[in-house]
Amino acid sequence: MKNKTLVLGFVETDITPSVPIETVGFGREDQISRGILHPLSAQVTVWQLGEELCCVAAIDHIGFSKQHANALRDEVGKVLCISREKIMLCFSHCHSAPNESASPEYYRFVCNRVKDAAAQALQDMVPVNAIWGNAFTDIGLNRRKGCDALDRRIGILKICDSENSELKLLLLRLTAHNNVLKADNYLISPDYFGTVRDTLSKEFGCPIMVTQGAAGNVAPRYFKSTINPPDAADERFIRSDTALEDMAKAVLRDVKPIVASLRPQKIDRLAMYSRQITLAADVPPYPRAIKIAGKAKKHCDIDGTGWLKQVQHLLQNDIHQQTEDVEVQYFSLGDGCLCGVANEVMVEFALRASELLQDDFFYFGGYTNGCTGYFPTEEEFDKGGYEVYWSMLIYYVYHGRVFPLHRDSASELIRFVAENIPKI
Repeated sequence: MKNKTLVLGFVETDITPSVPIETVGFGREDQISRGILHPLSAQVTVWQLGEELCCVAAIDHIGFSKQHANALRDEVGKVLCISREKIMLCFSHCHSAPNESASPEYYRFVCNRVKDAAAQALQDMVPVNAIWGNAFTDIGLNRRKGCDALDRRIGILKICDSENSELKLLLLRLTAHNNVLKADNYLISPDYFGTVRDTLSKEFGCPIMVTQGAAGNVAPRYFKSTINPPDAADERFIRSDTALEDMAKAVLRDVKPIVASLRPQKIDRLAMYSRQITLAADVPPYPRAIKIAGKAKKHCDIDGTGWLKQVQHLLQNDIHQQTEDVEVQYFSLGDGCLCGVANEVMVEFALRASELLQDDFFYFGGYTNGCTGYFPTEEEFDKGGYEVYWSMLIYYVYHGRVFPLHRDSASELIRFVAENIPKI
């Protein structure tokens, strides 16, 4: 029988590209980077309690394709001698990082760095205690003016050495799009996640690991840009040359008193596992597809030519519906749980799941093990627009489908998430 003390290994590694590279996140004509603003990181944690061994990694990237994410999980699994479902990749959804699908060399570089970090973390494990807490913040705003749905929680996992109480790691769950930098930025950057890590690590003297929540329709309150971006288009948003630092200072202000009050304890519960649900999406009739492409061009200057060809191809082959196998992964530690899907879920998913479970330490989010496009609630589905339809015209090539999941898929997924929570 293995020791029933929780042990943790943590390693951070640099994944900054060394040459100009195609980026992804803005759908602009010129996607090639023009330098480095701040370095990119991958952070790898390896956890063990008794027989349970699992890995959580946070990666500065908009989100790998599911195929690439699963291949990396399998490779890390070989290093740690565990299965894919014991490895959770949390992508920051940064819009100023490379497009791994367009650069096989960069993808292999990241994979090798993450694997090496996992191997090192496994060798450097120490006994720890931990505790969850929540701070509350106003770093995000709902992109729909007039909609006040927000997940103001900053989930905090405070981890200390069990022998000397030294602070080893703070893991934070934030919920705001990681695009303080907008489409006129061509410099590689982890965006505000990197600034949060740097600012808080100086304050607390330990590594800071940040994961993204259900931020599909939550934009950062502060932004840095010379243009008027569509996701910061009204008086609620604050244009600032120090927007990255403004976001980080707000997080530090709100987190600091909570961190000070938390007293890590011995942990006796650790589990990581996945469940799968299959959801469906229609292929739109061609006349409707033409209308959607026209609106996308008018409102967002999105060229839907390739998307229309794909819709036409599917219809000509008598394909009127596509399905997506959605992996729901759970990382349960003590009284808290990180739960995620690859989809870009909207904030209501996290709010409704937490409310349904009556658990403020249950954090449902997106960008987990990949990124497969916006997943709207029923209310947002009815409103249409970029998050529901138009973004598909750009990113359908990565998501494996051309249209949003069915209107009732949101409620179906939330029920599924709640039904499969870790049992105490």
